[in-house]
Amino acid sequence: MHQEFITLSEERNVTLTAMIQGVGGEFRGITARPAVLVLPGGGYQFCSDREADPVAFAFMKAGYHAFILRYSVGEYSKWPQPLLDYEQAMEYIAGKAEEWHVMTDKIAVVGFSAGGHLAGAAATMGTPRPAAAILGYPVLREETALEIGQAMPGIPERVDENTCPCFLFATRTDSVVPIQNTIDMLDALNRYHTTFECHIYAYGPHGFSTGDHSVQSCETRFPVRGSGWVEDSIAWLHDLFGDFGNEGLMKPALRAHVNDDALAWLSLDCSISRIYGNPKAREALSGTIAKMREKITPFTPEMTFDDMMQALGKMTLRDLLIERGIDTDKLDAMNEALGKIPNI
Repeated sequence: MHQEFITLSEERNVTLTAMIQGVGGEFRGITARPAVLVLPGGGYQFCSDREADPVAFAFMKAGYHAFILRYSVGEYSKWPQPLLDYEQAMEYIAGKAEEWHVMTDKIAVVGFSAGGHLAGAAATMGTPRPAAAILGYPVLREETALEIGQAMPGIPERVDENTCPCFLFATRTDSVVPIQNTIDMLDALNRYHTTFECHIYAYGPHGFSTGDHSVQSCETRFPVRGSGWVEDSIAWLHDLFGDFGNEGLMKPALRAHVNDDALAWLSLDCSISRIYGNPKAREALSGTIAKMREKITPFTPEMTFDDMMQALGKMTLRDLLIERGIDTDKLDAMNEALGKIPNI
């Protein structure tokens, strides 16, 4: 591992710390690595050291390159300067990607409190957007930002179909950033079928970082299981990006969205109601739909096949066909045919 310290703005004291791990050689099969960009909290007044190196080290242990962005704070924090700092950092990393062996399509932001706000902004407004966002006790509601003296945009209302998957954690008793911030974000992600995972612990203070006593005195009433977010978020990233295998990263277990209903073109991963409600899609899949009529028995004698399709409407067509063993050898061809039909 080697470390580089880059000054992005001397005037605003914006810096990027790069912690780069080895590839090749004894790291057999690894030619490049995913990465995390850590955004410490601090109310946009400072960047917390407790939410910087200790967090980076945890993800490095899991095989990730780690970057720490100390963005504009204090008198320089007027929006959108912190977001511009994020974009500058991502541009810098992209420019060094070949030298540092970074998978630029697999960079996750990890933000805490105000840094969680910046991570949420990156996920919803950034150019480029990260591939995933891990948000710890994040400030996301505009009114919460105002309560801590910052005029910052609200994040949940800016979630759209291009928002990346998110992992969120917080505590029920956080007296600084109410968990309604997290709940509002979950609701927004759910509306857009975006993949997410969330852990709201029963108790604990604001700003507990990795939850280790080596980071903060044991006199603080940490949530007993609060440190679990580190292991859980790493496992979640492995599911989303793919875990390390003999030849680089393996196939991911998770998709960025639960279904493809928000995309411009149809696919087998759209919901049944979306596909069955489209006349052109029914025509393209007429043979398969005929087999579905034969093999799918309605829940009650009074139900028609159309009623059954409505009842199963939230399920993806791919899942239904696999579950019922219908034309599973034709999935690729069906998906290609649907991909030519606008999702309207």
